[in-house]
Amino acid sequence: MSRILIIEDELPMRTALADCLTAEGYRVLTAADGETGLRRALDEKPDLVLLDLMMPRLDGYALCAELRRLANPVPVLMLTAKGQVEDRVRGLDAGADDYLVKPFSTEELLARVRARLRRGQKISAAPKDLRLGDVRLDFVQQLAWRGKTLLHLTAKEFAMLRLMLESPGEPVSRERFLDVVWGYNSFPTTRTVDNHIASLRGKLERDPERPRWIKTVHGVGYRFEPSDFTKP
Repeated sequence: MSRILIIEDELPMRTALADCLTAEGYRVLTAADGETGLRRALDEKPDLVLLDLMMPRLDGYALCAELRRLANPVPVLMLTAKGQVEDRVRGLDAGADDYLVKPFSTEELLARVRARLRRGQKISAAPKDLRLGDVRLDFVQQLAWRGKTLLHLTAKEFAMLRLMLESPGEPVSRERFLDVVWGYNSFPTTRTVDNHIASLRGKLERDPERPRWIKTVHGVGYRFEPSDFTKP
């Protein structure tokens, strides 16, 4: 049975979410403020966090960023009335996996929950460490080095690489990158994916113009070449 932590300061919303998820067979944990929610997320180790943004003591942005700073991989689905693009981008940059704007339907909420739980299971199968030539990556701490030099990879770049590693050698479409890494309809164009792949190649590839590991699949997206990497 999957365990879901709801961090929401408004009692009617918290109760409605808890009742809905309990009726679907999930085990539900709750917290009414950010500091309590962070402690429960770290102590209880839920399978998914539903996180409101505007809360007392610690807001959702700071809470999510702290989880990621502590290398906690729990999937986070943000629930908020803030629907502007810049708000969604800020939430995703803080480490959220998906974003749902209030008001939302019960059906959409449950679909997002099921999707995030499925993806969380797949991500757990990805390697924790990876070596690409002289580059070493630690997916748990989200750190990367070329030799002894620390490389700065963003949370999204780690997530994109992890997604390709789940099915090495198989193409990942631009739409799937947007769906899994950014969340549904977060960006208006798949050019966002191309820009992040270019940045990732620039950090990992010796010759980004002739990539050794991250290959383009024309008309589809990108794939990771499985023959040229090793797990430490």
